[in-house]
Amino acid sequence: MTEAALNYRSAFELAPIGLALSRERLVIDCNEALLSMFGAERHQVVGQTFEGLYPSLAEYESMGRRIAAQLDDQGRYADDRVMRRIGADRALFWCHVSGRALDRRAPHAAGIWAFEDLSTRRKLEIDLTPREREIAALLIEGGTSKQIGRRLAISPRTVDVYRTRLMRKTGAASAPELVMKLLTGIG
Repeated sequence: MTEAALNYRSAFELAPIGLALSRERLVIDCNEALLSMFGAERHQVVGQTFEGLYPSLAEYESMGRRIAAQLDDQGRYADDRVMRRIGADRALFWCHVSGRALDRRAPHAAGIWAFEDLSTRRKLEIDLTPREREIAALLIEGGTSKQIGRRLAISPRTVDVYRTRLMRKTGAASAPELVMKLLTGIG
């Protein structure tokens, strides 16, 4: 590609991470990196809601509420979460998602979202419930029970109960060991 041919459209298409443009949580456009990451054809993503990229409808709905409540002053949001491939295996994988609502007062009206597949660095080999996946992601970010409880609108004690379940499932003896096992997928 010549320098003259490089423009905003080619930058979007050739970006090394998955990119999506959205309106009201519908994917308006996406690049090839996103399609490849999710093992999808364009018609399976463009014109569809993001719901198909989540492990469950409940996680899609919960994340929509969380994003709307936690945008920063510039309308940005980022986290690591478990997503689901659309391809034949429908595998779950860790994904870093960051984005920006174009109008902070209307979080889902229009947005720009970036997706980075973390599966080469963070394996998902432990069978977790949707709530366990949410809490695991926030534990990996370093959140305390109080901080996680605030983000998920649950009590810190409930977070502690889930942390104990996660420790039991992974065989972790301490919170740092739990985080390490969640990062490596060892359980």
